Amino acid sequence: MPTHLRFRRRSFLGLLFFFSLSTSALYFIYSAPGIVNEYLFMVQAEGIRIRENVKSIGVQVIEQVVRGAYSNGTDYAYDFNLSESDAPPTTYLPEDFSYLPSQICPERLPSMKGRLQVNMSEISLEEVERQFLEADSSLASGGYWKPSDCIPRWKVAILVPFRNRHEHLPILFRHLVPVLQKQRLQFAFYVVEQTGTAPFNRAMLFNVGYKEAMKDLDWDCLVFHDVDHLVENDRNYYGCGEMPRHFAVKLNKYSYMLPYNEFFGGVSGLTVEQYKKINGFPNAFWGWGGEDDDLWNRVQYANYSVSRPPGEQGRYMSIPHHHRGEVQFLGRYTLLRHSKERQSLDGLSNLNYSPLVLRRPLYTNVSVSLSRELAPIPNY
Repeated sequence: MPTHLRFRRRSFLGLLFFFSLSTSALYFIYSAPGIVNEYLFMVQAEGIRIRENVKSIGVQVIEQVVRGAYSNGTDYAYDFNLSESDAPPTTYLPEDFSYLPSQICPERLPSMKGRLQVNMSEISLEEVERQFLEADSSLASGGYWKPSDCIPRWKVAILVPFRNRHEHLPILFRHLVPVLQKQRLQFAFYVVEQTGTAPFNRAMLFNVGYKEAMKDLDWDCLVFHDVDHLVENDRNYYGCGEMPRHFAVKLNKYSYMLPYNEFFGGVSGLTVEQYKKINGFPNAFWGWGGEDDDLWNRVQYANYSVSRPPGEQGRYMSIPHHHRGEVQFLGRYTLLRHSKERQSLDGLSNLNYSPLVLRRPLYTNVSVSLSRELAPIPNY
């Protein structure tokens, strides 16, 4: 083969290899953020777990050395209670505890037993609706429920951002409705569905859900709940408090470790007053990632701190996905650097939308098509 033909062939093969490598990298960086970011979170969580194990081993070694030093006939005791998890457990009411319909529902009811069996098997929405309607006549349209044996401590609107997760919705309802009933909370579900082809905007959907929920009732607590998160402990109380709450602290796909201290994703809760004070979620995050970090910043700038459930109460399982993840928002880091300047400009204050509202037996479906023009903000 002539030399110039061999050179052209090698150049063509080199260009083909470079093109394949570039397109693969772009896919994993932009079009498959769920895979990349979840893998990074898993690696980070595994590193934390290994560090904690090493720390634990070190404590055990020190314990053996000290025990040996004190084992030579001395009468001195040494306290090895070095674990935070050994704190006195929270007291829950006894089984025979009674209360009146005129009294506010207790927070620590005997019906809240702790660890739950998590059933992630698929089931149709119609079947779940049928089961609940046959078993509980007090469950009203829109998934609205209120206890009759006491006055609910919190009126909770559960807001679920949604697109193309139809297999997850019935699993979430089947699991979460009984938990909320055992906690004696007044509640209803709002599934906020994004239509159209624009990148998914989880934060803007939460703002829409808040606006629509407040048209129905004077809710005082808002829970922002991903559709694929299933709580593992019914003592993880879904009421609000003096500070914003991060419920989903330990997720199974992150080895039940918090990926980083400012992590505020999955399931979180704020009172209506707290949510209005921080101007809601930002509307400018189109695609996967960043909006929950911006919410953390907003909470801090409003002089709040984030509370979390203790010990094992914050454990969640994630329903496996059977579809392609949302595209990644590559501009999130620029927006996060300007969180404070944007807080009063971007959120509930600049939100516009036109919803289509439909009542279902277990939830209110709010369909909305979103675009950047509906929430204009200055460029950063």
